[in-house]
Amino acid sequence: MDRRDDDLARLAKQYVRFATLEAEPTSPSYKELCLHVAQSRMLLRFIADLPIERQQPNLFLAAVRAIGEVPNSVEALDEIVRHHGDMVREIMLTHTTQTNEPARCAVFLPVLANLPQPLALLEVGASAGLCLLPDKYAYDYGRIKIDPSKSGPISAPMFPCKVNQETPVPRQNVDVVWRAGIDLNPLDLQCAEDVAWLRTLVWPEHCDRADRLEAALKVAQADPPRLIKGDLLVDLGSVAATAPVGATLVIYHTAVLAYVRAPSDRKKFAAIVRELDAVWISNEAPGVFPDIAKDAPRPPLPGLFLQAIDGEPVSWTGPHGQSIHWFG
Repeated sequence: MDRRDDDLARLAKQYVRFATLEAEPTSPSYKELCLHVAQSRMLLRFIADLPIERQQPNLFLAAVRAIGEVPNSVEALDEIVRHHGDMVREIMLTHTTQTNEPARCAVFLPVLANLPQPLALLEVGASAGLCLLPDKYAYDYGRIKIDPSKSGPISAPMFPCKVNQETPVPRQNVDVVWRAGIDLNPLDLQCAEDVAWLRTLVWPEHCDRADRLEAALKVAQADPPRLIKGDLLVDLGSVAATAPVGATLVIYHTAVLAYVRAPSDRKKFAAIVRELDAVWISNEAPGVFPDIAKDAPRPPLPGLFLQAIDGEPVSWTGPHGQSIHWFG
């Protein structure tokens, strides 16, 4: 097997893993398409010609959808790539997977509410900044429902989140006095193309997520959070220094550090955060920080994220904010 065949085999495993661990529970169409990619030498070669950081299943499928509808068959997927491959490639080279899932605020809220108030929020990999607005959303934890801190003219989306008995569900929302986000390529909520890309990143069968995204977009567009174009390894300290004195500074991120490919860079980021006077909340796939994951119990389901506070694991969370399994 030559190096080219090694690359295709690696890609095939990546797409099978995505299909079985991530797509299978909630997106039959994405599961079928990704399993087909894993068996198609033509599609694997097409994707393998892209830089390795542009080969993710989410990015490929979103790029295909951006030039039309969701392929209704594997044959339709083949035809799109054959006839519109240049367009698909261009989208994959100029866009990134910036799924700005606002429902992930539901897994942060129990942690944020337990910190000294008020809060100064600094999100790394903020995309369009929708996860910078936890105090502006409503939450349904089953036994407790929580309203926004302040009612405004825009109706807030309600995020349902299943929790276990150990989850420290708060009884009220948080007090945020400052918020900012860092992203290599922040999305502009006033730009129709950027908003369309956010919509395309929502999986086809996830109609409730799409509806909640629309509601969150309206909330954010009415009062856009501050977003800074910057590198998390370079600019974090300077942005953190602008947070107000007297507020608890919280640096957090979700589904971001996986895109920092070098483990050494992830360790560098962790070291930078620990040097700052801030609470660090990470919500990532467990493989992102193996040193943190080794201290966590086994996850109850595959495909969950691991949430940690200052490097200490506290819960398994649904990747779209749909659940919290607190360790107790």
